[in-house]
Amino acid sequence: MQFENTLAFARKLDRADSLKKFRSLFHLPKVKGKTAIYFTGNSLGLQPKSTKNYLAEELNDWAALGVEGHVHSKRPWLYYHKFTKKGLALLTGAKTSEVVAMNHLTVNLHLLMVSFYRPTKKRFKIITEAGAFSSDQYAFESQVKFHGFEPDNTIIELKPREHEHTLRTEDIVSAIQQHQDELALVIFSGVQYYTGQFFDIQKITQAGHTAGAIVGFDLAHAIGNVNLNLHKHNVDFAVWCSYKYLNTGPGAVAGAFVHERHSKSFDLPRFAGWWGHHEQDRFQMKKGFIPMAGIDGWQLSNHPVLPAAALLASLEIFQQAGLKNLQTKSSLLTGYLEYLLKQIDATGENFIILTPSDKQARGCQLSIYMKQKGKKVFNALTKAGVIADWREPNVIRVAPVPMYNTFEEVYRFSEIFKKALRA
Repeated sequence: MQFENTLAFARKLDRADSLKKFRSLFHLPKVKGKTAIYFTGNSLGLQPKSTKNYLAEELNDWAALGVEGHVHSKRPWLYYHKFTKKGLALLTGAKTSEVVAMNHLTVNLHLLMVSFYRPTKKRFKIITEAGAFSSDQYAFESQVKFHGFEPDNTIIELKPREHEHTLRTEDIVSAIQQHQDELALVIFSGVQYYTGQFFDIQKITQAGHTAGAIVGFDLAHAIGNVNLNLHKHNVDFAVWCSYKYLNTGPGAVAGAFVHERHSKSFDLPRFAGWWGHHEQDRFQMKKGFIPMAGIDGWQLSNHPVLPAAALLASLEIFQQAGLKNLQTKSSLLTGYLEYLLKQIDATGENFIILTPSDKQARGCQLSIYMKQKGKKVFNALTKAGVIADWREPNVIRVAPVPMYNTFEEVYRFSEIFKKALRA
């Protein structure tokens, strides 16, 4: 599409938007009485208006039924983890037996590393990207120490080439091949939180498996944002949160994936809990943990019904909108934003965009690396009613989310950004 730097063009795109009705399904924050330009769905998604109804149904059943709600509520609590499986499977390109909502992201990462990071004297190293989200770094470091290894000698962090800002897939594959004899685990973000780069999950997984390693991904910034095919691409395991693009609320229930080829690997070490125990015998309270097949066997505790109700509300909207439709709009929204930003500073004197221009290598986030006046520009954006995200030391992250953002908002943001930059 040939973009134009005019408000009329932006409004034309909005009129043609097949998803424009979905904006009305969300609560939109206000700044000084005016609807904000909310470009922070990559950090915390907006609240669907239906969330309150989903929560109210569970609260009403709790009030009316008490403990009997486990079996007699509208959505029986005893089986609640099953109700989100279809939606999560669609978003991750998985089978329903391979996905489950449970715990929080870092808890799930630790649980699955217990099973899938099994270092030996020969094979003990982990390959990941440099600058991974801090919680992932802490998890890797503590797991390595737990097994008696030194993080500095065990965790290989890959950096972009000099004068480049994102990792080349060929360099990731090369590093995996270089360390293949010592490699136990390859684990990357799906979408890198700082740069917005969408890693090539298929090629990384193939390279890891060829090297004899297990391959996992943190999909916190990927799920609900980019096209995922975890089953087809043979990923061993993955984890994610649901409060970003999945719009499930702060501290929401997270999720996990384990490929079906591991579904009956009952000899894998794991930390056990009663909700992962064989379902038919769960309430017999006998000794001896017998895990359920599939990802359900990694559950620990009974399902958090109220947070899961919020997840159900969001997944319903995703199924109505269609992930393919959302990704088509996302590509246009982000492409339009990139076009407008480059119109402001074509030479890169004041800022550059870290996120790849290749639409196959990004989702809806653009990371603007400020060469000067970064915090001043960000504060000016905030004052003008833009809710964006500042990441130290000098990056403004903006994410026009296709579910509720508009092309006019993208245009208005570019005008506000231009004014702030020139002030």
